[in-house]
Amino acid sequence: MSKGRSPGEGEFPLEPQPFRLGLDSLIEMLRKIFSGKFRILSIGGGGKGKYIIIIIALLVIVYNAMLEYVEPNEYGIKVVRIGANRGVHDEVYGTGLHFVLPFGIQQMHRLPRDMQVLELTNYPKTASRFSRIKKAAHIQTSDGFFVDVDVSILYRIVDPYRVFVSIGPGTLFEDNGIIPKAEPALKTTLGELTTEEFYNSFLRVEKTVLARDMLNHELNPKGIQVDHVLVRYFRYSDEIQKNIEEKKLKDQLVFKNQAEARAATEEATLKKIIEEGKVSVAVEMESGQAYVTRKNSERDRYVRTKKAEADLLVKLAEAEKVKLKNNALQGRGSERIVGLKMADVYKGLDLIILPSDGRGGVNPLDIGSTLRLFDVRK
Repeated sequence: MSKGRSPGEGEFPLEPQPFRLGLDSLIEMLRKIFSGKFRILSIGGGGKGKYIIIIIALLVIVYNAMLEYVEPNEYGIKVVRIGANRGVHDEVYGTGLHFVLPFGIQQMHRLPRDMQVLELTNYPKTASRFSRIKKAAHIQTSDGFFVDVDVSILYRIVDPYRVFVSIGPGTLFEDNGIIPKAEPALKTTLGELTTEEFYNSFLRVEKTVLARDMLNHELNPKGIQVDHVLVRYFRYSDEIQKNIEEKKLKDQLVFKNQAEARAATEEATLKKIIEEGKVSVAVEMESGQAYVTRKNSERDRYVRTKKAEADLLVKLAEAEKVKLKNNALQGRGSERIVGLKMADVYKGLDLIILPSDGRGGVNPLDIGSTLRLFDVRK
């Protein structure tokens, strides 16, 4: 058996705990059986049935008086009132049946193992039926207004022995543990916000995290761990709520007008950029067209120049040809060439009628006269 803690050293009174089931009724039943005033059904063997009933009754008494069942979602803490190891034992009992001496000598106290929820709300119907419900946190903001905040605090017991010896048995971990610490922590952290900042979810979450850390700083040494602090809803007084809503609507209207003004400015800027883009495109298109025109004119001028140079060369060649031909015709033997050409002309003639007498007569049989006619030199 683990070493106990004496009742004088504890921070809470150890109250006597009665038996859970009908021990007195069982004792009365046994007294009647032995006195013959209690009739029982006959079980084979005559009086053997009486002893079977007695044995069953004794087993029931032992089970109810000396065995305690700790459920799966519970911790068990044993307290010894009489004996050498008097006090609270630091051993934590898990799920199952555990031996406990009756008649107040020993007691088994139970603490919850699963997640616990503390609901601070003015609307109990919205809270979980498995949670502990208290009034909503009444918090004064940094600018002097009061607000009722619905908060859910999720926590659990991580060290039942420390909870038992520092706070107490039963539900004292709620009444003397989490509940007295919850609202002051929320007032300290959420009270730093202004009325308008309460509507900023990021700031609220930041402050609830601070509240959780503050609660853990207070409760971790006592065996309690706070996992989450969640703001579910908050409400100001009707007049303040109305003023805040009106102000919010006005602010939203101002933001809307500012946004529309910015949108109009951006739209005008966009139109200006589009027009400037169109002008730039037109300028670039004109520049491109001028470039094409200039290049086409340069091409045409180049073609004309080269064509003119070629024509000049051709003309010069033809003139040179004529010159050379004329020179050839004026040289020695040119008369014979003329005569030969004229003779070629005669080849195509079938009949020529010419005068044969007189000064201009032509006698084709007179070769000499014919040569003289065509001025052919010897």
